[in-house]
Amino acid sequence: MSDTAATGRSADVRRMTFDDHALLAVLYGNHDRHLVRIEQLANVQLSARGNQLAIAGSADDAAIAHKAIASLYERLKRGLSIEIADVDAAVRFARTGADGGDNDGIRTRRRTVQARSPGQRGYLTALHERDMVFALGPAGSGKTYLAVAMGVSLLLAGKVERIVLSRPAVEAGERLGFLPGDMKEKIDPYLRPLYDALHDMLPAEQIANRMESGEIEIAPLAFMRGRTLAHCFVILDEAQNTTPMQMRMFLTRLGEGSRMVITGDPSQTDLPGGQRSGLADAVDTLKNVEGVRFIRLTSQDVVRHDLVTRIVEAYDARDKKIKPDGR
Repeated sequence: MSDTAATGRSADVRRMTFDDHALLAVLYGNHDRHLVRIEQLANVQLSARGNQLAIAGSADDAAIAHKAIASLYERLKRGLSIEIADVDAAVRFARTGADGGDNDGIRTRRRTVQARSPGQRGYLTALHERDMVFALGPAGSGKTYLAVAMGVSLLLAGKVERIVLSRPAVEAGERLGFLPGDMKEKIDPYLRPLYDALHDMLPAEQIANRMESGEIEIAPLAFMRGRTLAHCFVILDEAQNTTPMQMRMFLTRLGEGSRMVITGDPSQTDLPGGQRSGLADAVDTLKNVEGVRFIRLTSQDVVRHDLVTRIVEAYDARDKKIKPDGR
């Protein structure tokens, strides 16, 4: 691949020449859908002819598009595939100036899960390096998904014996026994997001077999009391809905050879009014404890629909304007 650039008064025009013509159909996408996406995200115009691609836009926008396209092309040369989500990630990395390389992927049975933002990259690094990681951030920033991917990867590699996934069933409270069905049917609605993440990582029959053998356990937080969780990867999801007492109980379950990830969105606490969140309490209490890592993801790490990012930013902006007394 080679590059040339020309600068005019209103726009930069950069030209990229690719040395492997066979990769261009995949790089551009069906009906040039990848190019269209880059045009939308980077605010540029792209024109393809043969093995050349012209990028027109402001100097900054053209540079972002150029870096994103070069990253995607190198990805293809390494034998990896490209989806729209990869295009979004390439532009996101290019815009922040961060390296968008793919060396931090997590391999599971069904896919290799990779960071799609600089914040997620820092999160994956923490998951690799620390025994206890707190991931705080908005919906769609990959907190639970990446944690489950790491747990599955370690289980498949034989580095842990079990995965334990837990959530507080806040909405049910003490009324859990009044819900219809057996205990599994009562708690499943609260644990569904964890099931969904698992099904992205493993075939359904493997999940069923591993759950039956105890290699994968999904349970509400209340079931953790009195246990020692050794040689396993433990995830507490929706931790903003724990009380300080519940959080302390959970954190002290950590046993020999285990790792623990605690995820939550501090802005979406469902606890009764005025009750302090166990997640906030843990952040304050453990911030200087050696071996504990806190990762804070933002709206810039949201990898769902573009509208989710704008919704998160709108609520964040609103919250900053609201005074402590709620006015």
